[in-house]
Amino acid sequence: MRFDRRSGVLLHPTALPGPHGIGDLGAGARSFLDFLDRADQSVWQVCPLGPTAGIHGHSPYQTFSGFAGNPLLVDLAELADRGYLTDDELSGDEAGFSPHEVNYDAVESFKLDRLRTAFDRFRNEGAPDEHAAFADYREREADWLADYTLFRALKAEFGGELWTEWPEPARTRDPETLAAYREDLADEVGFRAFCQWTFDRQWADLRAYAQERGIGILGDLPIYVALDSADVWAAPEAFDLTDENRPATVAGVPPNQGDGGQRWGNPVYDWERLAETDYAWWLDRLRRLFEMVDYARLDHFKGFDEFWAIPADSDDPATGEWREGPRHDFFEAVRAEFGDLPFVAEDLGFLDPDSASLREAFDLPGMRVPQYADWCQQGHLYQPMHYPEDSVGYTSTHDSDTVVGYYESLGAEQRDCLHYNLGTDGSEIEWDVIEAVWNSDATLAVTTMQDLLGLDSHARFNTPGTAEGNWRWRVTGAGLDDAVADRLSRVTDATVR
Repeated sequence: MRFDRRSGVLLHPTALPGPHGIGDLGAGARSFLDFLDRADQSVWQVCPLGPTAGIHGHSPYQTFSGFAGNPLLVDLAELADRGYLTDDELSGDEAGFSPHEVNYDAVESFKLDRLRTAFDRFRNEGAPDEHAAFADYREREADWLADYTLFRALKAEFGGELWTEWPEPARTRDPETLAAYREDLADEVGFRAFCQWTFDRQWADLRAYAQERGIGILGDLPIYVALDSADVWAAPEAFDLTDENRPATVAGVPPNQGDGGQRWGNPVYDWERLAETDYAWWLDRLRRLFEMVDYARLDHFKGFDEFWAIPADSDDPATGEWREGPRHDFFEAVRAEFGDLPFVAEDLGFLDPDSASLREAFDLPGMRVPQYADWCQQGHLYQPMHYPEDSVGYTSTHDSDTVVGYYESLGAEQRDCLHYNLGTDGSEIEWDVIEAVWNSDATLAVTTMQDLLGLDSHARFNTPGTAEGNWRWRVTGAGLDDAVADRLSRVTDATVR
């Protein structure tokens, strides 16, 4: 699929303005979409929207489900409008929430308490048509929802333990055992379904609000799912597991010059068995994704070409081996099911010929980020003036430093070369880089809210390889400034995006 020449902003919903310590799908999200509209932007990029876990620092790339939404993003004010919460219950004064960053422990405690209150009122006082709509939702989404809600109920029942440590009948999905648990834990199962129904309804309304303004949503699809997820527990046949439903191999990357590689720990797929089903599990996952977003970034695109599989009982990435991915066969199956392939291929650091050939065969744009540039090497592929049309140019990403933070960390020689290449003195480096990326041939240009505001490293969203302090930054309502929107609009108009 070829994108039209356009531009947008990356801002994960947790970073939106909102009254309860975290961004949500309510008024703050609509104010951000209004900001994009004023700035003449046509794309809103988000990170994965799934339910996050404290043990993973609430990373949206390690979630309890690749199908479910994050209940922490639910707009409580909308539930109050429906009569399921009172104004007093909406007050978060005692929680000490900050408009600048997310305190996930406080947010989780506050929001889940209010969501349980809302669920109780819904059950006892909800109108018949609301109950009918909820029942219809549970039936319509049963293929993933029934397993996800039971998984979350069992997690609570077993004290939050990793599902691979659950009692054997639950771990291996004995039908009679699961039926008994589904009955015994019906209240918790129902609560988790209510959270998903509420999330889906609010997200659909927000997406419609975006569409009315000509804004498409670019989502994010991690190639791997978390081990401790409903996905692996409910579909063990899709993964390389042992007879006891525990990982046989896990994902990572091999050692390279100067590093020892990485062991990510996610279970890898059994691509041969998936191929026998015409990739049915993956098609279900994509079908659900496209209910929520218009396009998607394929994280770690190289894994579709070949992937590094490490024995699960080894902590050394060097003990792994390269295995063949599904390659063309997978994307042919996806195209047969969905038609166009509205994907962006995350190929940073993996520009080998085979992966590039696979990406090009299906017209998928790759990624370019100027922070990877050698500014003193003529024609370097990460310098914006050399971005090809079949690419998405970013000023920075959720995993990188901000433009200002990156610039402040540059050595003198690279900084001088950057000045020369961009024709700048660096006094407004964030706008210099934005303009360079917008001017490039890349089919899509994306910046972050942090870069639009010229923020330094304190506003960095995530530092890979660290477990603390990530995914916390938030923009305030004042940050959605008309002057910033007007300036971005002028740059967008001048570069015909």
